[in-house]
Amino acid sequence: MQTSSAAPVVVGVTGTAASLAAVRLAAREAVARQRELRVVHVFTWPAPHHGAEATAYGPARREAAAIVDRAVTSASHGAPGVRVTGQVLDGAPARVLLQLSRSAELLVVGDEGLAGAPRVPVDSVLLQTASRAFCPTVVARGPRPPAGPLLVGVDGSASSVRALRYAAAEARHRGTGVEVVHVMREPAHEAEGTRLLAGAVAAVPELVRPRTRLLTGDPAATLARASRSARMVVVAPRGRDRSALLGPVAQELLRRCACPTLFVHGTTAERHGSVGTVPSAGALAG
Repeated sequence: MQTSSAAPVVVGVTGTAASLAAVRLAAREAVARQRELRVVHVFTWPAPHHGAEATAYGPARREAAAIVDRAVTSASHGAPGVRVTGQVLDGAPARVLLQLSRSAELLVVGDEGLAGAPRVPVDSVLLQTASRAFCPTVVARGPRPPAGPLLVGVDGSASSVRALRYAAAEARHRGTGVEVVHVMREPAHEAEGTRLLAGAVAAVPELVRPRTRLLTGDPAATLARASRSARMVVVAPRGRDRSALLGPVAQELLRRCACPTLFVHGTTAERHGSVGTVPSAGALAG
């Protein structure tokens, strides 16, 4: 049974097809987790000196409300058991969504056509939420998530083990398997890669019969190709460079992953304890 006191699943909507795909995914996640779904559109109105017409405010505000209404209807139709609320909030989209992530079970956003972009702008809402949210964040892809296992790339770092541990819990409630992947740049590193995979799996005893794969090639491109046969890719957001919002491989997955991508930050339960967001020495740093 869903309760309003439990941390909700939050989805940000913009009125695009990508954000409606995010709503449908978020609704299924809310039902699976027995949480309320909160649909949010962040409304930003230019200051008068930017040329905003006062007479245009009313229609723009009504369109913002209509975006939320359409998203709520889509969620209710797609997942009839979901308890869903909708709201228009004022402010900068990234800042508002990051604030909401402090008390959310999960944050969901659409990919907004990133695959065709040469890079992810640093002020992109997607980049800011995927790298800085206070809860796990899913970037939705396409109309429905594909079948297949949860895919987790590991690199020997503490945060990649955290991503693997989170994937193990996700696999249990989804009733699916976990595929643990390590990408070597050179075939000569096979023995080291085999030990790394074994160590990662041993560090997460709650994994149930995981499949392990040792791949060779560029980590970013190789994992993006592997994502074509996955239900979801689970990744920690930050690389080894503390100044980076995302590691290079995680950023490439943000742009080109073929399935939904779940960026693992701290969980709601951890934030009430001593653990915060993931360490900067991150998974998939490349």
